[in-house]
Amino acid sequence: MPQETIVNRLSAGCLAARCRLGSTERLQGGSPMHYPWWYVPALTAPLLIAIVAVLHVLVSHYAVGGGLFLAVEVGYAYRTGNRDLLAYLRRHAWFFVLLTVVYGAITGVGIWWTIGLASPLPTELLIHTFVFGWAMEYVFFVIEIAAAFIFYYYWGRLDPHTHQIVGWLYAASAWISLVLITAITGFMLNPGSWIAQGGFWRGFFNPQFVPQVLARTGGALLLASLYVYLHAAVKAPPGLRNLLGARSARPALLGAVLIMAGGVLWYIFLPASAQVALAAASTLNILMLLIFALTAIVFVMLYLGPYRNPGWVTTGFAILFFVLGTAAFTTGEYIREAVRKPYVVYNAVMSNGIYPAEVPRLRAGGYLDGGVWTKAYVAGRYPQLLDPAGRIDRSRFGALPEEDQIRLGRVLFQYHCNACHAVAGYSGIRELTRGWTPQMLRDVVEHPERVRFFMPPWAGTPEEAGLLVTYLESIAPPAPPGMRYDGTPEKGR
Repeated sequence: MPQETIVNRLSAGCLAARCRLGSTERLQGGSPMHYPWWYVPALTAPLLIAIVAVLHVLVSHYAVGGGLFLAVEVGYAYRTGNRDLLAYLRRHAWFFVLLTVVYGAITGVGIWWTIGLASPLPTELLIHTFVFGWAMEYVFFVIEIAAAFIFYYYWGRLDPHTHQIVGWLYAASAWISLVLITAITGFMLNPGSWIAQGGFWRGFFNPQFVPQVLARTGGALLLASLYVYLHAAVKAPPGLRNLLGARSARPALLGAVLIMAGGVLWYIFLPASAQVALAAASTLNILMLLIFALTAIVFVMLYLGPYRNPGWVTTGFAILFFVLGTAAFTTGEYIREAVRKPYVVYNAVMSNGIYPAEVPRLRAGGYLDGGVWTKAYVAGRYPQLLDPAGRIDRSRFGALPEEDQIRLGRVLFQYHCNACHAVAGYSGIRELTRGWTPQMLRDVVEHPERVRFFMPPWAGTPEEAGLLVTYLESIAPPAPPGMRYDGTPEKGR
């Protein structure tokens, strides 16, 4: 039977089985294994999600805070009759619409595209669980887009009262969108009672909901001020620049306070594994120190600069301020993503794209045999491994040439390990296993969660572990030459 036919039939069976399963049954391991793996050399597919997401959130938070800034400042300019300020705000509104509506929309679609390819199972779970939440978000997103265009393109054609109403309509819709999306990202970190009881609202009002809404609202206010300083330093005359610096400093300081309050609550309501990961992982130690240092620097610069001395908001100051602020924000986003390991959705979906409850079944029946796409690959390329019932006979692995065992081990690596480890590149397995003995490799492959608790457990049979070890041996370089452990130069393995 042609390989394409096998893949098509198995895919149809998988989709039909998934459609018959509810959310609870899926978490109990009732679904077959899921999607093909998207291989991204050097970076890994999940890291690509992080890159696209950071590029988006740096603008999406400005879309919220900048909307509040425009609504407040346009009202102030109308009340005081400040035509120079109104003229500047119109120029800023053009910059705002171009960046948030055009660039923000493109990167927003990019996130959906990327997560659909890189993390399809968690995406499926989030859509099934929060389908009405996403629907609400899109309603408010449409309102945002319409209000933003009316606010800018009808500037001067609407009376001041109506113009302000449109501005506040945008600002309110943007903040509600932030709340809706933050509830879902908070759910990914700590679903709370949803795991045991299910339900939309239990998942929505999760333990991370309030901390992350506070922190992200603060981030929106602070980032908006950074964008205002950057734009005003280039486009506003000195007198107006001082006014904008002084007026934007208070919401920025409020944003900094909200970030700190949300950050403390975020840590308090982290799952125990995430709290321990912050202390156990050296990279996260460094990043935590970095984010505290950057936040302190930004706070001091904000207080001494725009708040106390608005005249300091020069082009150089604004650029430095913006770089430090976005660096702190990016670091926080990375930490938020990293502490979820070994899960994408805590206790619901693991980073390698399987449900925790599936691990015993895959250990008993085989990882290659349990996956739609892995089994289709084996059936098409190695039909001699199938028994009369169409199942993969693991006792036949040893009869394969070593080259084919390595190839099957590579398939296992891609599906089981590549979410966190590139072959060479980000957390590259080649360098991590440099100089390891076969027994060391075997121990780590069969019990990764004992070596690092934030690694997902092995979800295959001992025979499949042997294939993965064979593959890792084939790519692991020897220990560096010239090193002495017992008086004898190390010559490699």
